[in-house]
Amino acid sequence: MTKLSVVLALSAISFQAVFAADPRPDAAIKTKIIDAGVFLDDKIKADPALAADCLAEGRAWAEKNRADAEKERKQDPQMFRNGAWSMERRYETRSVVDGHYVSIVRSDYMDTGGAHPNSDVNTILWDKSANKRISIRPFFTETADDGPTMKAMVEAVIASLNVEKKKRDTSETATAEWYKDVKPTLLKIGAVTLAPSTVSGKSSGLTFHYPPYAVGPYVEGEYVAFVPWETLKPYLTPEGASIFGGARPKGDDDGQQ
Repeated sequence: MTKLSVVLALSAISFQAVFAADPRPDAAIKTKIIDAGVFLDDKIKADPALAADCLAEGRAWAEKNRADAEKERKQDPQMFRNGAWSMERRYETRSVVDGHYVSIVRSDYMDTGGAHPNSDVNTILWDKSANKRISIRPFFTETADDGPTMKAMVEAVIASLNVEKKKRDTSETATAEWYKDVKPTLLKIGAVTLAPSTVSGKSSGLTFHYPPYAVGPYVEGEYVAFVPWETLKPYLTPEGASIFGGARPKGDDDGQQ
């Protein structure tokens, strides 16, 4: 076998390995104008109720984008001159707290032929005991808009974002203008998850997830703000006090997830 044959054979094996490692979507729509996939991680797929909930939402998202693509194609066929829209939605487990509170990060990737692809991030808090999505309200004595709990959270979020921006040497962009949409209400403070902890079954606090453009320019990418549970301690209900403890694991902020 010639050296060229060996190189080609190894390249083919390498390509096949990468292709085989690429997971198949758990739901998909593929046409001439859109290629959309929905992916669940293994922990989510192991819970039938949670998997069904995520898949239903993911399929609805893919179908909406298919309809939007079809509408755009009719209005401006040139938008698809470089090929179909490419989209992915991924559901990934961030933490499991007290055996039944599951925090999930939902990440979207969208390439519709613009100057650059876009991305978005949101979160889900799932109660395995009730088999439904919940909010963080039960963990706090009050969560009124502009109330003491939400004001304390926003203050801690902005402090954390400023630290993250300094790490990226982008502190000059940490202005009030970028934070104007981060408000002391559950609907405006950011997508929240229970952060993992050094103590098994506990959460070390809350992490708030922001897509590009939310709290900084596109080039800065996503941000994750961490609020330690000790900051929230004065506002916790007995249920909240029971799920928080320990510290944020070393390296948890490395992946910004």
